[in-house]
Amino acid sequence: MHGLLDEAVDEVPHAPAVRDAAGGWSYRELAAYSEAFAAWLHARGVRRGDRVVLQLPTTRQLAAMFYGASRAGAVFVPLNPAMKMFHLRQVVANAEPVLVIGDAASGDGLAEIAGSVRLFEELWPEVEELRERGARADGGQEARPDDVATLIYTSGSTAAPKAVICPHAQVTFATRALTEGLGYRPDDVVFCRFPMSWDYGLYKILMTCVARCEVVLADRDSDLLLLRRMRETGATVVPLVPSLASMIVTLAEREDGPQAPVRMFTNTGAALPQATIDALRRHFPGVRVVRQYGQTEAKRITVMPPGEDTERPGAVGLPLPGTRVLILDADGRPVPVGEVGEIVAVGPHVMPGYWKNPEVSAKTFRTDPESGERRLHTGDYGRLDEDGYLYFEGRRDDMFKRKGFRMSTLEIEGAAMDVPGVRAAAVLPPSDTHDLALFVESDLPPRTVLKELTQRLEPAKVPAICRVLSDFPLTQHGKNARKELALMLDGSGK
Repeated sequence: MHGLLDEAVDEVPHAPAVRDAAGGWSYRELAAYSEAFAAWLHARGVRRGDRVVLQLPTTRQLAAMFYGASRAGAVFVPLNPAMKMFHLRQVVANAEPVLVIGDAASGDGLAEIAGSVRLFEELWPEVEELRERGARADGGQEARPDDVATLIYTSGSTAAPKAVICPHAQVTFATRALTEGLGYRPDDVVFCRFPMSWDYGLYKILMTCVARCEVVLADRDSDLLLLRRMRETGATVVPLVPSLASMIVTLAEREDGPQAPVRMFTNTGAALPQATIDALRRHFPGVRVVRQYGQTEAKRITVMPPGEDTERPGAVGLPLPGTRVLILDADGRPVPVGEVGEIVAVGPHVMPGYWKNPEVSAKTFRTDPESGERRLHTGDYGRLDEDGYLYFEGRRDDMFKRKGFRMSTLEIEGAAMDVPGVRAAAVLPPSDTHDLALFVESDLPPRTVLKELTQRLEPAKVPAICRVLSDFPLTQHGKNARKELALMLDGSGK
């Protein structure tokens, strides 16, 4: 994986590579720091295949540590600084790291769990000294393509976080294919608001390296300064989730004057409402708003070609180069074009499974009995059109029946976001304790929202419950925090 960085150094050593709020490095500087960190790891007994857990903010130093762990043959395990003790205990026990790195904010909690913790504030001066001496990693620890590069912990709806095993071969393939599919350019400045503990943020470090362009790590920047930072850095590509897109639109509507020279927004996590897409295009003239679909278990599965961002409404794109998408019925048989079934991904980007979780791995990652290919069974539903474009219909938990009608939370959320004045929306399907429920962030009263929905949805799809929130709960990755929303109902809304 670090070979991607070395290739960039060979071609554009002095080009800007990574920037954060405190400064920036060229590709040569980034590589030198990664070499120094690899040497630091080796001096502390870290060997090929050892796990290194890091709970640190996303900065250029963390990017160097990412590449440095790769040089040392170690497994990079980044954890979100916002992860709480309950999950931290589970993750550290699962990863069994030989080294845990925290900082002044996370060190005490990690020490309570892991016993021994190295603090960033103490180790980084040692890395600086090694860089000044030109230290390099021991070549005997060089990683191999099938070695694990990183473990990315993802949270399920009820279970403990599980780690997607990401080998070097799959990571580098996915990086090159996605960079090609999105058309990153050497003159791009990719403005990334997401932590490296999420694959959406982590891969921006790699993709910008392949494109020979710069990544701006803005995870810790103030929300109120978001547009100013985008202008100051000259952002041309901005990865989004719906909550960030809504924030950008809200801030842009409050400000006069030119915006950053953004040429492309890319979206994942959940579908962007059409009203939000229209607003982004209005405030950033000429911008492409690119839809994508994927899971950490294969990084990305489809990308809408940027030049077709206004075509085929609802489509989430074509398979990455060198990959395939299958739509299968409950018995594992392909369904006809246009029919809905489970989305199954096939290709070199499919990861081998979950770390120390063979039972769940066997259900999700299956081998085709005829071809022997590994297939990712996403548990999501979609359909393909006659030209091979994928249409995402919903996740397994999104689909439900009410009053005899099959429906999806996505279509109801989309209708709610179409209501003027609604800034965010989330739907909870009916359960034993409550009927179909809608949560919105808005200044409108609940009855107005529901009245507007009757003009947009069939009667069976109009929620029985509507709660208006001033502060919408989100997960660490900016998605709707459905667990918290369900607790708000606490069995009282029937």
